[in-house]
Parts: sequence; structure tokens; C-alpha cells
Amino acid sequence: MEFADCLQAGKFRRGLDEHIHEHGAKRNANGCAAREAGVCFKKEKMSMDNNTQDTNYISGNPQPEKPASRPGRGRYFAGGLFAGILCGVLLCAAMAVYFGGTALLPYAVPQLSGEQGSAVNEGSESKLRLLESFIDQNYYYSDEVTTQQKEDGMYKGLISSLNDPYSEYFNDREYIKMNEDINGAYYGIGCYVSQNDAGYAVIVGVMKDSPAEKAGVLKNDLISEVDGENVIGLSLDDVVRRIKGEEGTVVHLTLFRESDRDYVELDVTRGKIDSQTVFTEMLEDGIGYLELMSFDTVSTDQFSAGLDDLKAQGMKALILDLRNNLGGNVTTVTEIGNLLLPEGLVFYMEDKQGRRTEYPCSGSDFDYPLVVLVNEYSASASEILSGAVQDAGIGTLVGTQTYGKGVVQTVFPFADGTAVKLTIANYFTRNGRNIDKIGITPDIVSELDLDAWDEDQTDTQLEEGKRVLREKMGITP
Repeated sequence: MEFADCLQAGKFRRGLDEHIHEHGAKRNANGCAAREAGVCFKKEKMSMDNNTQDTNYISGNPQPEKPASRPGRGRYFAGGLFAGILCGVLLCAAMAVYFGGTALLPYAVPQLSGEQGSAVNEGSESKLRLLESFIDQNYYYSDEVTTQQKEDGMYKGLISSLNDPYSEYFNDREYIKMNEDINGAYYGIGCYVSQNDAGYAVIVGVMKDSPAEKAGVLKNDLISEVDGENVIGLSLDDVVRRIKGEEGTVVHLTLFRESDRDYVELDVTRGKIDSQTVFTEMLEDGIGYLELMSFDTVSTDQFSAGLDDLKAQGMKALILDLRNNLGGNVTTVTEIGNLLLPEGLVFYMEDKQGRRTEYPCSGSDFDYPLVVLVNEYSASASEILSGAVQDAGIGTLVGTQTYGKGVVQTVFPFADGTAVKLTIANYFTRNGRNIDKIGITPDIVSELDLDAWDEDQTDTQLEEGKRVLREKMGITP
């Protein structure tokens, strides 16, 4: 599913739809039942001395198996027209290559200029021109490839040569998308969109009090046209892109309403949509449940409000659910840490020069029995917070080994609207643990019983968390 307006990449629907399916496959790469359009990373903008901005964030995109590269990045490397060209690997065969009985003699490769430490030199530039001429003259689909696509492919190839699953190049369009996701807020109409087998984009949910709801958009409406353009058969990304837009602008939707067996014409004024990253519920025995879906800028206030609401309801203990939480920005995890942790560090990080940056906690008044639920899709900022809870000894971690992403990235924007994201530091938990490619081992290992979930939606990890809290509270079964 796609969320037409880039709702936070967490949970369209709550519960174990976000967990592993019965055959062990994720509902999607982010571990959610609904995937938002174009959202993979959570970041925090930070001011720089040169009046540009960079972005420090601690977010990953974990997969069912720890990947050698992150989704999208590997695709760019393999599919970019010049992917890997600037990697400094120039191959020259001394023999003929045979295909279909025809000998193909290798063309001369320009000699490198001898510049030390740079893949960008006279030789590589000459080879790029040579490769481009071969593409233009011989590639069967060359007419379908733009000059901009080829240029983007060259830049993406250079960054792909780092073999870092978290470093990547953003063209101007991708960078705009990324910035839309930084704060967990965006501009659109506030509805969920999926695509059926016939290729129709279908409204599968409408947010309460959203522009879509106010305009009369209903669940199960089929999207036929957007601003007078037929969108039947287009990819879901293309439909979503047409629906999104600047705040205050109007999008005209032509919808087929199956209940009426007729078309409906609606004008929807786009507005600001805040991603909902926190879900709370009061469980039995005074146990509060708070699910944190990601560490976006909006998450701190939502977390604080959710915690206050549970306290007002008489909460006696808390379950904090960080399962499938891929991470987020530095500021948010530090702020939320300050709502839970005693005085000390939340975490610290070290760059390649060994310079250490600490993120302290002044000490909170939180004094409730605490369980934190984690799994193999709890990454980055989730690991920072759960690791700090474990290091401080204020709660019990329940679940499975976390993902193990212990590095921090910064986004460097360029004047032409593009940007590059690079890994710039390693982070350590409150007590100095390096969890990169290792993860955090929970205090109580508890696997999710998929059979139990499929049978009656029993969340066995949540039940284990409740058992632990009842024991801490002195409640006997």
C-alpha cells in the first residue's frame, strides 16, 4: 500500500500486521502493512557555519535478512547507466569476447592521467565519453534514457563504490522528497492509497479531519483521474505524486464510487498532514502501552502527550513498543530519552578523527516499571533508546536481537538542489557499547508466535511483556 501523502513510514494499521508473515516474509521492507510513498529515512536538519544545512540521523532500512546494501541503493548501482564507472576500477581485456559466434574485440581504454587518490581524472572522463557514445549508438533503449538519468547514474555509481548501505546520492527530486520526510509532516490530502489487480488506485483509508475527509473522499473509491489526467494503469508512485502538492493548492479528483456505480468529481484543498508516530492504549492491571513507530520531529510531542494521557488514566507500569521502528533523527531520540532516563548520557558518537560528541540526559522523573519490546527490525535510534534503558537498568528488554545499525549519517546539500548522504560517525550506547552489525540482546528473548497471531491475533511478545510487568508489580496470575 502507498499513503498518498507520505504518512510516516510506520503503521497504517496497528498490530502485528507489521510483523513477519506466516511464511517469514515481511509485509514490506519497512515491516509495515502500509508503505508510504518515498519515505525510507528519518533525519534531523542541523545548521552549519557556512549557511548550508546538513542532516544528522540515525535511521536504517532493515530487511528480513541483513542486506549487503539498502533497497534502492543496490538498484541504482545495477541499473544506473554509469553505475560504478567512477569507482576507480577500469578493466581492459586482452582477448576477444565471443557472443553468438561473433568475435568482439575490446576497444582501447584511455590511460589514467596519474592523479593520485582521485577517480575523477582525464582518463575516467575520456572513458565516460566513450561509454556514452557506445550507449547512444548501440543501446537498444537509448531513446528512453535522458541525459539527466545518465548523469544521475554516474554520481550514484561513485557513491555506490563505497559499499556502504547507508551512503547515497540524491538528485534534486529525491532530495525534495527526503526533506518532506524530515519533520514527519508533509502537504497533501490525507488518505491511504493502494493498487488493485486491475491497476486501479484505490482509496483504502481516509484520515480523520483530513482534507480528503472534508471534501467527501470515501474508502474504496477508485481513482480514475487526477486534475483531468487519466491515471488508470499508472504506477502507484505516479498517482501519489500527482495527488501531492503544496499547501493550499487544489487537486481535482475523478473517483468511481462502487456503492453508487457512478463517478464523483471532487476538489480537495491540500493541507499540512502530521504523521502519527505514537499509538497508546491502556491495558489491564494498569499497564500502559505506547507504540513509537519512528523518531520524527513530531514524535517528541506525541510521545510526551501519549505518556501524559496514560498517566492520567492511572498507569502503573509501561510497555514501550519499539518493534519495527527503523530509527529517526538525533534530536528526537535525545529528547525522548530525557523523558525516561536518569541523569547521564543518552548516547555518544565518534567520527573518523576520534572526536567524541555526547548527547546528555538531565534526568527525568519517570518512575514506573518499564518493559521495552524490540525485534530484528528495531534499528538505529530504537537501539540507542533501548540500549540506554538497558544500560541504566530502568527497564527490561523483551523480544529478539535488534538490527545492529550503529552508524550516523549526514546529508550534505549542494547549490543545484542535489545532495549526498554519507556515514560520518559511529555511535555508542550510554555505557559505551558498540552495537553496529551486532545489535542489542534483550534481557528476555521472546520470539513472536506466528501461529498464535494467525489464529486469534495473540501477540505473544506483548503478553510476555505484560507478564514481566505483573511480576514487577507483585500481581500474581
